[in-house]
Amino acid sequence: GALGRAALAPRALGVRALSSGPHADINVLIMGPPGGGKGTISKRLKKDFGFTHLSSGDMLRAQVEKDTPLGREAIKYMSNGDLVPDDVMSNLVMAELSHHSGRVLLDGFPRTLNQTLELEGKVHIDMVLNLDVPSEEIVERISDRWIHAHSGRVYSYSFNPPAREGLDDETGEPLIRREDDEPAKVRHRLDDYDHLTRPLLSHFADLGILHTFDGENYPELVRQNRRSDAIYTDLKPLVKARLDRLP
Repeated sequence: GALGRAALAPRALGVRALSSGPHADINVLIMGPPGGGKGTISKRLKKDFGFTHLSSGDMLRAQVEKDTPLGREAIKYMSNGDLVPDDVMSNLVMAELSHHSGRVLLDGFPRTLNQTLELEGKVHIDMVLNLDVPSEEIVERISDRWIHAHSGRVYSYSFNPPAREGLDDETGEPLIRREDDEPAKVRHRLDDYDHLTRPLLSHFADLGILHTFDGENYPELVRQNRRSDAIYTDLKPLVKARLDRLP
């Protein structure tokens, strides 16, 4: 099966430091569309298996807040709404990775084939977990998010609707939808993601390390809008089996 193929995958070029932590080294990438539940799954992997979760978005924000040279370089692009260039992102992630060993879960990087090849030149990627969530489901869920601007309270008409339509429960003030959550904007982000990452998925499939999960083995959970639970039900035993094979 997929696990057997992963075991036979050619090793990417690149060296890894010997682990100094309690676990043998393993580098796992988690991929999936924005709004597809990567954060939820990552939290569970961290809790169940002790992964260190490295999110490229969090790293960028931290560098900007600390006003480091990397942060200053990145903000030039971010303030125009542009993607941070491959070499800046790669330097950032490599710098962060050098501080960690053991079980590492990388989230949000690499995003492009260039970034992938650069990463593989320096780090061995053992396993790629790809969350395959239908775009329209994400559009529906995100565009159903309504926010009370002052408090940050979030409502959703499917899960936790306000007592009175369009109004915050505590203050009675109007709810707004973030501009980024408008259906057209969400679809645009999903199209971008699809376009950029499709070549990555075929690259990882060729290496024999790609595992894709859609949750469809548990239609009852999917019907209850619990696709992340359905996906994790399949994903958890596969990750456990892979960790159990480590020396």
